[in-house]
Amino acid sequence: MAVSLLALLDDIAFLADDVAAMSKIAAKKTAGVLGDDIALNADQVTGFAPSRELPVVFAVAKGSAINKAILVPIALLLVAFAPWALTPLLMIGGAFLCFEGVEKVFHKFLHSEAEDKARHAELITHVQLTPDQLLAAEKEKIKGAVRTDFILSAEIVVISLGTIQGAPFMTQAAVLVAISIAFTIGVYLVVAGVVKLDDLGLYLAAGVNGAKKAAGRFILWITPYLMKTLSILGTVAMFLVGGGIIAHGFPFLHHFAEHAAHEAQELPTVGNVLAFGTPLLINMAIGLVVGSLVLALVYLYKKTFRKSAAAH
Repeated sequence: MAVSLLALLDDIAFLADDVAAMSKIAAKKTAGVLGDDIALNADQVTGFAPSRELPVVFAVAKGSAINKAILVPIALLLVAFAPWALTPLLMIGGAFLCFEGVEKVFHKFLHSEAEDKARHAELITHVQLTPDQLLAAEKEKIKGAVRTDFILSAEIVVISLGTIQGAPFMTQAAVLVAISIAFTIGVYLVVAGVVKLDDLGLYLAAGVNGAKKAAGRFILWITPYLMKTLSILGTVAMFLVGGGIIAHGFPFLHHFAEHAAHEAQELPTVGNVLAFGTPLLINMAIGLVVGSLVLALVYLYKKTFRKSAAAH
């Protein structure tokens, strides 16, 4: 009996080690989605009163948890009954990441100045709504944020699953659950902190202590730049992750990146640095190309659909 118990504990410890190791790998692969997830969700509370920012973040976090509770069992069913579908799904997820990145890069070219002005006017009008109108607007914005999170959560689950293909079923299940819980809590804690930075800055800036006032002014100054930096880093990571997924799906691209890294490593002095950076640059280039192609197809479809609808 004692031997059986020790064997069981040893198996549990071994599984825990596997889960921890694979979770780290999966976390690295989903970095692109996380960076954009944080920036995007922080933007969701723009226009709300400070007292409603955290409740909105909490409501979206709850919706995100429900999304992952739906997606993880679906992913595990695919592992059990249709493992052949994982690679195509992974490629679709990678292409969608690339598309999102390109769409963000070309935002100024694809969206008119009139649309940007309309968005600004909407934010100004929003703060003048009645309490009932604000509550209705808040519910709609939460629904929209949860729908967006569903796509991001699906990407996280599929990309994570792609890093643990071939592992025992229980290990895959444990990794997906661990990643889903950790990312949901982590992302929305960071989002909560980011959206309250301006309040912290105002609180400190209103104090009488000189050092606190200076710190408050610094926080108020740096917060917009922090949001912009998060968005930029998230976009870059989307190209890197999405391009890397596409490259792994096409062996000749993956071998090309490996060969280029090997050649770069042979160079004196800067070889190690170039060996590290070359695959990243190749993945980014692949991400830009794939994202541009998907974006062109999407806009071609929209243009054709609008023409067809106008004709009828």
